[in-house]
Amino acid sequence: MEHTRPPHRTPELHSTESAVSVLCALAERRGLPVSVEHAIGADESSRRTAAGAFAVTDEDGSLPHEALLEIPATGSTPDGGGALTPKISVQLFEEGDAHITVDGVTFHDLPREATPAFLEALFDRRAHLKRTWYPPFCRLVVSLDDEISYKEVVPMAYGGLSRWLNSLPG
Repeated sequence: MEHTRPPHRTPELHSTESAVSVLCALAERRGLPVSVEHAIGADESSRRTAAGAFAVTDEDGSLPHEALLEIPATGSTPDGGGALTPKISVQLFEEGDAHITVDGVTFHDLPREATPAFLEALFDRRAHLKRTWYPPFCRLVVSLDDEISYKEVVPMAYGGLSRWLNSLPG
């Protein structure tokens, strides 16, 4: 019997709040703690630095909402129980994109709808490192399914690879 992964399903995440609730539920199913910070209003949004004094809404009257989710790294216990997971932060933007940072490696401009599948791929260990010896180079590859993968360069200048990154196949 051939085992294949079904393609990831992208849920309808129409707002930052819907993405936050899906990602929090995903982390809680895995038994991982998650902290959430909300930035609501043009005066709080990181992408609206030109908002006028005391301006809370955008020019069209909408109220921008951004969120930052943080999931701390976990280590396996000495007896081998528990899973090793990376430190993850997800920054969700009003425009429908997200930045996901995994142990210091930042994936920029991912679609908001891809964030649950991205985290599932990390937790299911569908990530690997692509390394070259000369020139020395390392890239983190996260595969959502057989067709979609996200790749980012691993900055190795400041201390090399984390414990989680070292545990990945390469």
